[in-house]
Amino acid sequence: MSDSFAPRVLAESAPGSSGGIENKDGLLATVDDRDSEVASTTGQIEQKREAKRQIGIISAAFLIFNRIVGTGIFATPGSILGLSGSVGLALFMWVAGMLIACAGSAVYLEFGTAIPKNGGEKNYLEFVYRKPRFLVTGLYAGYVVLLGWAAGNSVVFGEYILHAASVEIDRWNQRAVGLACITVAFLIHGTALKWGLHLQNFLGWVKLTIVAIMIIAGFVALGGHLKIPNDFNNFHNAFEGTTASGYGVVTSLYNVIWSYLGYSNANYALSETKNPVRTLKIALPLALGAISVIYMLINIAYFAAVPKDDILNSGRLVAALLFRNVLGGTAERALSVFVALSAFGNVLSVIFSQGRIVQELGREGILPFSRLWASNRPFNAPLAGLFEHWLICVIVMLAPPPGDAYNFILNLISYPLAIVNTFVAAGLAYLYFNRAALSWNPPFSATLPVIGFFFLSNLYLVIAPFVPPPTPDQNQYAELPYWIHCVVGFGIIFLGGVYWLFWAVILPKVGKYELVREVVVDDIDGWERNVFFRRPLGSTASDDGAIAEGNSQ
Repeated sequence: MSDSFAPRVLAESAPGSSGGIENKDGLLATVDDRDSEVASTTGQIEQKREAKRQIGIISAAFLIFNRIVGTGIFATPGSILGLSGSVGLALFMWVAGMLIACAGSAVYLEFGTAIPKNGGEKNYLEFVYRKPRFLVTGLYAGYVVLLGWAAGNSVVFGEYILHAASVEIDRWNQRAVGLACITVAFLIHGTALKWGLHLQNFLGWVKLTIVAIMIIAGFVALGGHLKIPNDFNNFHNAFEGTTASGYGVVTSLYNVIWSYLGYSNANYALSETKNPVRTLKIALPLALGAISVIYMLINIAYFAAVPKDDILNSGRLVAALLFRNVLGGTAERALSVFVALSAFGNVLSVIFSQGRIVQELGREGILPFSRLWASNRPFNAPLAGLFEHWLICVIVMLAPPPGDAYNFILNLISYPLAIVNTFVAAGLAYLYFNRAALSWNPPFSATLPVIGFFFLSNLYLVIAPFVPPPTPDQNQYAELPYWIHCVVGFGIIFLGGVYWLFWAVILPKVGKYELVREVVVDDIDGWERNVFFRRPLGSTASDDGAIAEGNSQ
């Protein structure tokens, strides 16, 4: 068995042969014949692989753009201002979050150009953390399968749609509309892959239009043209009221990080990307650079057009207040629909990538009933993997108390991601100190200072939330304890460890087999992937008795 990422040999000469293999007519082929046959097979595999690549630079950039620009910039500024205490610190939090996202994008760009295939950070963690055997695989499986990434944006979609319709928002109608949102996204990507990508790109352009209108509205507000009395200036004494609470700073930073979540989104589909190294090197900086500028301009627009007290009391509807104060009530309702479409574009992008990660876990034989999760039937799309993520999102949307649902979902996703990013950054630093031994020379380098900054930032985000708020009224949750997302986040990763214990340790001992991992090439699409096999104890790697775990469940 090999834990390396080198593909295994597809054909070997029989022991004791004179260097030839039997051809289809049963005759001993020459070495030249064999080389020709291998070259032909390799060419066919490469053709299949290239035929499956549908994502170009624009689509990759929109995968990132749609994933990041979802609801965070529209829904979190009020809570960030409340936790920061002042306009100045709130803006600084957005700058800090941008720097962390830029450092993270550099780390993921280096890993993505070094290992350009589907799977994202799963591939990177497995490449670095090889002992205990397969532990990181089990931990990551729990992290992926049990987190409802698309749930928060589905909830906000419901809130903005109801606001646009002038319908009073309550616990159930908001969640019902959110459920419809994620269900439609699931059905589109599960039954019509190309149309789903086209719709994502279209909503990306819609989103660009929305943020352009918001930025223009900000400049109009700075010029003093408002529909409300212009007797406030949020930029005067901008740091007045700044919080001294470490809890407030950390929690507001989590809100910003939530808004930047997704710069690694294109890494999950690199096997489906045309010229993946070049595409990622262009699409990732392009998308994140544009988003960073857009976010700062939109925040300035909020503070230019909406009084501070209104922002604090806006909940997740601060974007609607911007439209109302600059463009009037009719425009507020119309543009709220566009914000909802922005959220829908984000849901499409998230479920697209998460469904593929679940499918990859199935293709590798990691999950129970792996053949089901690995399947592309019946619509040549990962319908089963998408369904799994849809189901978890529905549970996450319905479980928390209504007032705490969005904040809990936000933190429950951001916190485990900080844990994962801590280990991703530490792993890349380890590779830097062992370049020669591990032959680590990717076409892009994040540099050690950037990696160190990303590591320390995420380590801080893992530890700091355990510090309690100075007073109970500063708890971000109305009913839940302040530490709940930390405990649940660690619990999800722990459940992955429990699964690893049964899957990779206990069951092999009981079944008298060993779990081995090899690299195989798929006959249909030509993609290379790691696959786990059950090999009976005492047999060798070349025995025909090895049974693919994915085919045995």
